[in-house]
Amino acid sequence: MKRLISENPRKVLKAKAKFEKELKVKVSIKEKEIHIDGKPEDEYYAEKIVDAINLGFPIEKAFLLKEDEFVLEILNIKDYTKRKDLGMIKARIIGTKGKTLRVLSELTKCYFQVKDSQVGIIGDVDNIKNAGEAVVSIIKGSKHSKVYNRIEKHKPEPIFDLGLKKK
Repeated sequence: MKRLISENPRKVLKAKAKFEKELKVKVSIKEKEIHIDGKPEDEYYAEKIVDAINLGFPIEKAFLLKEDEFVLEILNIKDYTKRKDLGMIKARIIGTKGKTLRVLSELTKCYFQVKDSQVGIIGDVDNIKNAGEAVVSIIKGSKHSKVYNRIEKHKPEPIFDLGLKKK
């Protein structure tokens, strides 16, 4: 049994039926505590999904984490800069009307969420490295255009399916 603390248990409560149906876990919520009971691997996926929901990801995006190809990476802005004006750094990451996050999302095929001093990234294992490096570059002060060019140059090559992968 896993015990998690959630800042927003209402969102998890809304998705309780989906947790129990898709992940086959029993979810009980008392105030800010969430108890998850099930198989260890199902509990692990549920924990990652709750982490994503706590970061502010929509429930549909958070449930992508139950698939093997998708992972959640959480970057702490304070780990990459000594600047005290986190608002300015967050503004650089988000961009005017969310344009920077939109462009990063299109180029890396990942989903981004900024909350407090953290940036959450949900994406394919192959693309998440580029997405993380791009966010760190923006935090450190690189020009947006240079970050975009670097992403385009270092895109992972698509792998052709030989029919060996489980569906």
